Amino acid sequence: MQLRNVSPDDVDAYIRMRCDPVMMADLGGTLPREGMADKVRRDARQAADDLAWLKMIVPDETTPEVVAGTVTIWSHDTSEGPMSEIGWMVLPEFQGQGLGKRAVRTLLEQARDQNRWGLVHAFPATSNAASNGICRSVGFRLLSQAEVTFAGRVLKTNHWAIDPGKDLR
Repeated sequence: MQLRNVSPDDVDAYIRMRCDPVMMADLGGTLPREGMADKVRRDARQAADDLAWLKMIVPDETTPEVVAGTVTIWSHDTSEGPMSEIGWMVLPEFQGQGLGKRAVRTLLEQARDQNRWGLVHAFPATSNAASNGICRSVGFRLLSQAEVTFAGRVLKTNHWAIDPGKDLR
């Protein structure tokens, strides 16, 4: 497995992930296809400028055009101050192979090794057993349940946090 920065060529993968009812079931439903190319361009620019780590999961380095999903760490402002957050998505045909867990662990190891991002939070839907399992297995601590807004939708989530320098398993 390899992680690479998202590029403007990843529009089809974004559409497959964000416009699919199965992929988006725990995130409040599909996002519109319109504007997806602009979203990918913005994400690619943020990745290139090292403002966020927006990575495509490549299961086999010999076929870099085949992606299994995404894993991302970014920072955003909250009422309590800046917060680093991680999120991931794995396409259905690649689920159950451990790629999501490996990608999350790899990005958190990079955060630890570069001493970047500080405490990292994750907010998987309470109904997303696979993502909550990834959090548990790599060393996140469950802090609480929380309602978070994603794409204008309020979601019931578990709030997990990890200090990659201390907690990573």
